[in-house]
Amino acid sequence: MKISRLKSGTALTVGAALMSVTVLAASASAEDMAIGPVVGPEINAAKAELGKRLFFDKRLSGDAAVSCSSCHQPDKAFTDGLALSKAYPGSKGFRNTPTLVNTTLAANWFHDGRIGTNLNDVTRESLTEDYSMNMDMRLMQERVKQDPVYVEMFKAAGYGEPSNGSIRKAIPEYLKTLISKGSPFDNGTMSDAATRGQALFEGKAGCIDCHSGPRFTDDQAHNMGVPENPEIWSDPMRHMTYAAFAQFMGVENFLNIRQDVGAQIIKNPADRSDVAKFNTPTLRELKYTAPYMHNGMFKSLSDIVAFYNTGGEDVPNLDPKVRPLGLTFLEQQDLVAFLEALSGDPLTGPEYVWEGEISTNYPAIENWRDVAN
Repeated sequence: MKISRLKSGTALTVGAALMSVTVLAASASAEDMAIGPVVGPEINAAKAELGKRLFFDKRLSGDAAVSCSSCHQPDKAFTDGLALSKAYPGSKGFRNTPTLVNTTLAANWFHDGRIGTNLNDVTRESLTEDYSMNMDMRLMQERVKQDPVYVEMFKAAGYGEPSNGSIRKAIPEYLKTLISKGSPFDNGTMSDAATRGQALFEGKAGCIDCHSGPRFTDDQAHNMGVPENPEIWSDPMRHMTYAAFAQFMGVENFLNIRQDVGAQIIKNPADRSDVAKFNTPTLRELKYTAPYMHNGMFKSLSDIVAFYNTGGEDVPNLDPKVRPLGLTFLEQQDLVAFLEALSGDPLTGPEYVWEGEISTNYPAIENWRDVAN
């Protein structure tokens, strides 16, 4: 796994090729890992506007039943408010829907970190995976090419005629607009409780050991002893989805295990040392993104703080950073206040949400036999 770290302003941008043979550990500088405001990348407005319409268009799924926004809802910081995602009709998900806010600055994507090249790859998998949007990209291209609004928007964005490749570029351009803003932490307007909580976060509680940088994540996978969600195994449709995923990823004994193996699928170490490791989640926008963790097992921030205050669960390969914190009840409340202060303005305005109707009632081409497809 070759990891490269680049700087853009004060923001952290990371490119990772997860499937590389050579493993090189890159150390982030103190400046990279310093907590502070998130600085977004430059945006091409026409491309982002196109990506926004595509993000809210259900025709990008196989049966035109779900869009990207079906699971990534703006009023919930682009999550869905569910412990486990719904997934494509006919299946159910086995993980919690992660926020897309600031995701353009991430080192890798999905809870297990299995994709780490760029958001173009993430978009492709999300569109084509059968339990996500189940889209045949050849069909998607034809659907988009038939829409005169898209024809003009693709031209305006400099892409020419609609194509699959351009779709996979436009949606990530829209995701660049989803950057945290207006939080009390960033504005210097935190309460006294939150200020005390920050001191605990950086000191006694040691949260900053993993939750560092502007997005409050080290973009690394850790085994934090999160309890398994039994619904994944008791609900046949969720178990079916996980089994299909696990089989494709080469998970051994996938029909009989009752554990999400997490990042084990990437390098598959023989000693199973990566089992149950999951990417450190961002702490941005937590007020909008409950329930928490990769499997939605915690309903509130207070529940998480209380769980880790006792040292979590004793499981194999537990990260050594997990230890009893010894926080008093009042200190736990202060820590929660700080975590809440990392949430900013909801990204629900017209610059983030496609508010117009996406009509499919467009006129047929009269001389369609003579027009190139």
